[in-house]
This record gives sequence, structure tokens and C-alpha cells, in this order.
Amino acid sequence: MTDPIRQTALIYDFDGTLARGNMQETSFIPAIGMTPRQFWYETVRPEVLRADGDDILMYMQLMLRTAKEAGFKVTKQTLREHGRDVPLFPGLLGDESWFRRIDAFGAAHGLSIRHFIISSGLYEMIEGCPIFPVFEHVFASRYAYDEADEAVWPAVGINYTTKTQYLFRINKGVLNNYEHEKINRYMPKDQRPVPFERMIFIGDGDTDVPTMKMMHSKGGHSIAVYDPETELANQSKIHRLIAEDRVNFVASADYTDGSALDIIVKGILGRIARHEGIVLV
Repeated sequence: MTDPIRQTALIYDFDGTLARGNMQETSFIPAIGMTPRQFWYETVRPEVLRADGDDILMYMQLMLRTAKEAGFKVTKQTLREHGRDVPLFPGLLGDESWFRRIDAFGAAHGLSIRHFIISSGLYEMIEGCPIFPVFEHVFASRYAYDEADEAVWPAVGINYTTKTQYLFRINKGVLNNYEHEKINRYMPKDQRPVPFERMIFIGDGDTDVPTMKMMHSKGGHSIAVYDPETELANQSKIHRLIAEDRVNFVASADYTDGSALDIIVKGILGRIARHEGIVLV
């Protein structure tokens, strides 16, 4: 007789973790006639300082303003289209994709793998990516829309520290942004769908540090990934994350079979299965 299946969550940041760079830079920012530097540093940063505002809410509002000034409407569909060609890291697409392989490995060890995203990026752009259907739920910043599906104002802004609340939403099975009473209500540990000990968070470093640190302190597992094409030389950041006990592992954002990240995640899943006392026949 086999043990019952244990729900296990793989939770990902998006920008810099599953995709290279910031999702807005692939086509949205060029479409409004700006370079990334002009948008982030010459437009967003001064406005954030002037308003003493939240970086995420301000960039979302300024996306709407700059698009309007350039004569573009921001709708759900246009954002999905801008997300379609966001460059993904190796191994995430195809018949033998990361998700298929990790799901199969988990099942072989008595674990049911559930994939989630917690991102400060835009939900609708992620929705346009070809990997969107594999995720059970995507927590990301998103707009409120009018009757014509045109974005009118930020509805949800997920910043670096508020990301941590979404770990509790996954932990308690509250897969929305609005049920605050349920997320704050006491729930016995044995009734929570996904215990922290069966969570793995994968992020790209500094912007995910609060989430990684909380995951680490709750008995979960955290992995910092980096883009080998742009960040391999930045060894000091990698060393600091390990030295400060903020992450369990660091690896290149390479999701192909046999990569360091592949080996690390499979090793963690094996450790979770053993900790759960799963007996396979």
C-alpha cells in the first residue's frame, strides 16, 4: 500500500527567474517609443521620489500615462500580446519541458506538484506567455478595467515585501487577492493544503530576499537563480545571499534536464518525500 499523495508547491518569481529581464522591456516599452532606461530611470524613478510612492503602483500608473501620451490603449488583449514573446529561460518549453519532468519526478516520489507564480510583473502579460496554463494560480500585479477592457488603474500591486503574504495564501489554499478574513483566520497546520515544509521558492535574488528569508525561516526551501548571460560576473550578490543565510541554494536559471537547478530541485523533492515518510512500492 502506498502513502497518500502530498501536495507540494513550486513557487516562482517571473522576471529574472522564468524570463530574462523585465517583461515590459520586450515590446511594450519600445512600442511607446522609449528605451528601458528612459522609462525606468528617467520617467518612473523621478515620479516615485516626487510622490514618495510605491515603485510597483507608480510604474503601473506610468505605463498607462506614457501609453496614452503615445496614442496607445492598454487593454487586456494588448498586454497579453506583449507577454507572448517574452524570452523564457532554456528548458521551460517543449514536450520534455521542466514542468512535465518535475511533475513526473514528484509523482514517482508520492508528491503532487503544484506550480505557482508570485510576481511584481503584470498578470495579463504572464497570461500571454505560452507557459501560463501550467500554473495552478498566478499572483501578480494587475489592473482594473472598464467595460471596453481598457486598463484604468492598478487593482493589485505586489511589491518585494508584500510577496510574503502570498506564501500564506498558497499555504492555506486561499487562491485570490480579496479574502483577507480567511487568510488571517487560524487554521491548524494539519488542515493547510500545502505546508511550508513542502514549498520550494525560486527567485532571482535581491528583489525576492524577503520571500526567500521567510520561506527559509518557515522550514521551506529557497533557490536563487541568475541569468548566466548577464549576472555570472556578479559573484558578490550570490555569495552574500548564501553568507547571510537567505537562500538554501544558488543556480543558473537553466531548466533543462540534468542542469544544476534540475538536480537541486529533484534533490529537495526527494528530501521532502523522505521527511514525509512516504513509502513507495
